[in-house]
Amino acid sequence: MRAGVRPGDVILVTDWTLLRLFPPLRAAWAPVGTSGVVPITGENAKRVLFGAINIRSAHRVVLARQRAGSADARAFFLELRRRYRGAGTIWLVLDRASAHTAAASQALAARLRIKLLWLPKQAPELSPMDQLWKELKRVVAANRQAPNVDALATSAMLWVVMLSPPEARRKSGMLSPHFWLRDL
Repeated sequence: MRAGVRPGDVILVTDWTLLRLFPPLRAAWAPVGTSGVVPITGENAKRVLFGAINIRSAHRVVLARQRAGSADARAFFLELRRRYRGAGTIWLVLDRASAHTAAASQALAARLRIKLLWLPKQAPELSPMDQLWKELKRVVAANRQAPNVDALATSAMLWVVMLSPPEARRKSGMLSPHFWLRDL
């Protein structure tokens, strides 16, 4: 990949995650002999967050959508090009989700000068965005009931973009000596 990357190009790793209004239940403290209480609404509305992290700067872009279909992936590609308007080629490392591999998504990516670089199947450990999503769900969503799904999505998006670059690098695993794109 490095041979084709020129000055002015950006390298991003992208992934999406599903947020549900019903909170993921994890370990929590409660007095001995009692069950912990997690108030829930009984609703299970959802939002999908598409996110990308810049390998060099740790800049993050996040977009909330209703679904994770091909049209939503294309909307995210447009958002990436808007955010990196002055960049040359956007090198986008991503998984082979059907929304990404759809012909319309690939055609739009080519038109926007976004080169798609595929991760191996079933390898979430290679995606720094996947690692950020795990931490986000632990910190923002687990064991807590948001007032509504839009408030949850807003809190989640703010958490991701408000991390400092060093925090984002650490929480995404990019500072690990074993991070596979470390030399970029």
